[in-house]
Amino acid sequence: MEKTDKLIGDIRRFTPWNEQEERDKAEILRRLESGEELFYRSNLSAHLTGSSWIVSPDRTKVLMAYHLLYDSWSWLGGHCDGETDILGTALREAREESGLSRVRPVSRGIYSLEILCVDGHEKKGVYVPSHLHLNLTYLLEADPEEPLRARAGENRDVKWFSPEGAVEASTEPWFRERIYSKLNAKLLFTAGS
Repeated sequence: MEKTDKLIGDIRRFTPWNEQEERDKAEILRRLESGEELFYRSNLSAHLTGSSWIVSPDRTKVLMAYHLLYDSWSWLGGHCDGETDILGTALREAREESGLSRVRPVSRGIYSLEILCVDGHEKKGVYVPSHLHLNLTYLLEADPEEPLRARAGENRDVKWFSPEGAVEASTEPWFRERIYSKLNAKLLFTAGS
């Protein structure tokens, strides 16, 4: 419970960027504070995930993976599977999905949060019903010269794009318009601060 309390505190301190983040923050907090089990996929309606917007040190590049399930270029991230340190989840998934060994958080604070709709799909021959990912995103940094490796069975390629190119590479309109564009806008805002 103590780790859940820390997560709740981190989310409460997060300052929403827009109405989407404001409303999603309220819903994520409501679910966490209700005691609903959100750290495991066994909750078939909603569970916590950690994602990352991985940038080069000079902020001119963003790392994306070609995700097999979504058939699109997308950010890196995944399920908590019991982990209550969502930043730890985002870091683990970034390393596993990209092959990067040196990836670090720009800040330990939440960079973005969003509730993501996942359509029902087959995974390893088992049907997974439609559900929600209660997602926390962290801004991570890595060296674009470090070798990359796709994760077999999950993505087929990993590569660096310009921030605008990362948005354009995605074939998912909602992610392009509502998520990736927002992450880039925040990146420009923090660079100008």
